[in-house]
Amino acid sequence: MMEIALLAYRGAQQAAILGMTDLLIAADRIAASLPAQAHRSRLVVSHWAAAKATGRLERVYSSAPCSTDPSICILPPALDGPHDDRDPDIKSWLLERHAEGAVLASICSGAFVLGDTGLFDNRTVTTHWTYEDRFRSRFPLARVETDRIVIDDGDIITAGGVMAWTDLCLTIIARFMGDAVMIEVARGFLIDPPGREQSYYSGFSPHVGHKDEAILKVQEFLESNKGKTVNVAALAAQASLEERTLLRRFQKATGYTTTEYWQRLRVSNAKTKLRDTRLAIDQIGWDVGYTDPSAFRKVFHRIVGLSPSDYRRRFATAVKTVA
Repeated sequence: MMEIALLAYRGAQQAAILGMTDLLIAADRIAASLPAQAHRSRLVVSHWAAAKATGRLERVYSSAPCSTDPSICILPPALDGPHDDRDPDIKSWLLERHAEGAVLASICSGAFVLGDTGLFDNRTVTTHWTYEDRFRSRFPLARVETDRIVIDDGDIITAGGVMAWTDLCLTIIARFMGDAVMIEVARGFLIDPPGREQSYYSGFSPHVGHKDEAILKVQEFLESNKGKTVNVAALAAQASLEERTLLRRFQKATGYTTTEYWQRLRVSNAKTKLRDTRLAIDQIGWDVGYTDPSAFRKVFHRIVGLSPSDYRRRFATAVKTVA
């Protein structure tokens, strides 16, 4: 029997808990109907919450009778975003389950709760892109990639935005129940199979929570000119540093090289123009700082995961032509 535990910690979004419950129970029923799955273990969905008397987590709901410890534990997003206070009972319970072999997973701000276990150290994880700066400050040993919606690192799975619970559940279903079940669930719920990325939707939210004042000056300078002035000598002059020192300290403070940083600033500006104007794509590339249209398209696709034309088709809101 495989039990998936959904943790109803303080502030956890009930819509996500109930949505995941429905989706996972549907996956269990679909799997039962497939001949190849006839002898598989039953999937049980449970909800866990802190007992008022002890504060310890206990089952408050189970889709079927279950007496074993959970195989997968999921921390849903919090309705009001990350909490700064820690819960030692949740931390110890998660560490106990992990030591027993359970897979731990988080969605959006739930990553802050899971990160308090210390299990993110030296791992690649994701959370909602707007929390990246706060997350880096709180968990400096984690490698944060907010371009991605789901990162499956074996015993730890993290998902990005609030609605990324659909992506997380489909990832879990594919991994533990097979692609055939996952595809049937996706078709039934009219949701995209895993493959989209958070980079389609995110802006660029650079890390400014570090304490390097010289690098903050460079970041402010790059932001003010939208990444168009990228000469290393000019950036070093802003920081009053030697060029090699600037390059080393910049990457340490921000997590990006100077080139990666200004490219993301330019692409973020280009995404706005693609959404809100009818400017030709080559013109947008020129406006944001690229003299070579082909270089602009390559950089945009590498960072966003979509070509500029595909991005415009998905997200354009403009109905007017801008001269």
